Amino acid sequence: MAGVYISYPFCSRKCAFCNFVSAVAPATLEQRYLAALRGEIENHRWRWRPETLYLGGGSPNRIEPEALCALLAAVPDRPWLEATMEAAPGEITRDKARAWRQAGITRASLGVQSFVPREVARTGRKHTAETVAADVRLLREEEIRRINIDLIAGLPGQTTASWRESLEWISRLEADHVSVYMLEVDEDSRLGREILRGGARYGAAETPPEDIVAGLYEQAVEYLEGIGLARYEISNFARAGAESLHNLKYWRLEPYAGFGADAHSFDGRLRRRNAESAAAYVERFEQGLPVWLEEIPARPEEERFFVGLRLSEGVRPEPEEWGRYQAPIRRFLDEGLLEAKGDRLRLTRHGVLVSNEVLQEFVNP
Repeated sequence: MAGVYISYPFCSRKCAFCNFVSAVAPATLEQRYLAALRGEIENHRWRWRPETLYLGGGSPNRIEPEALCALLAAVPDRPWLEATMEAAPGEITRDKARAWRQAGITRASLGVQSFVPREVARTGRKHTAETVAADVRLLREEEIRRINIDLIAGLPGQTTASWRESLEWISRLEADHVSVYMLEVDEDSRLGREILRGGARYGAAETPPEDIVAGLYEQAVEYLEGIGLARYEISNFARAGAESLHNLKYWRLEPYAGFGADAHSFDGRLRRRNAESAAAYVERFEQGLPVWLEEIPARPEEERFFVGLRLSEGVRPEPEEWGRYQAPIRRFLDEGLLEAKGDRLRLTRHGVLVSNEVLQEFVNP
């Protein structure tokens, strides 16, 4: 199943936890970016027909309806099996939701992160739980019924009680898909930099330690499974049939074409990465240069373990792979981080919590 990813790296405000290549930018840059983005899509040589589409960011809900319809009209084979729009809570209007549906959008992913007012305020967001509930209701009224809720475990000041409050809102909203991410601490976000430097801004001093964050994640697994949302990938939970078809292709090494700043593409043989910033991407397009900066051979024989073990279904090693990866497989089985079910390997519950260390062992073992 092939797909399309479209990057729109502009936001109304930059959240403290965000380590993506996204930013608040002048309106003129956004307009130039949209023109470049549409041009890149129109100039693309399609080797296959897309079945899924994902418009991510940033906050692509900022795109005006007319511009969105023109942009998505450049992607062939609408209606797609699935088309997802990322959106910031509180920035959805009925006119926009109606335009999204007319443009082919069938699924919305809301960057909620938390339903607890104090936690939301520290991220830089301005929504409330009631705002999210109103957005969900509006989307469903406009026939966008597949809805994902993003949550972050490990936000400053978060406790098991406040985390439970956010999880209970999933039940109230009857969401059919939830993404749960553990807070990433690195130099690419304002909060991450503050934590690493021992500061107190953005509530950094109240960030839960790693063992508590792991406990919050396990709390989410238990709660979500209890209300019928099974974990099908390390960070993703869904009711049967509501899994993200687009995101599954990343973990199953299916092809996709990426458009826009910092977008990646994979055709089964090569991986390609576009210019990282919106400004650099626009400048390259306007100068008639390729918008991609890097093209490297893919190594599916290694990558399929690295990405496939993220899935709850795990991977089915080929006979030669059992031999090639014999040492790490045996070690992780003995340590209880991997388990064998028939002819498949998959992470155990404990293995999920240290997945980065496990997965890394299958690259150049």
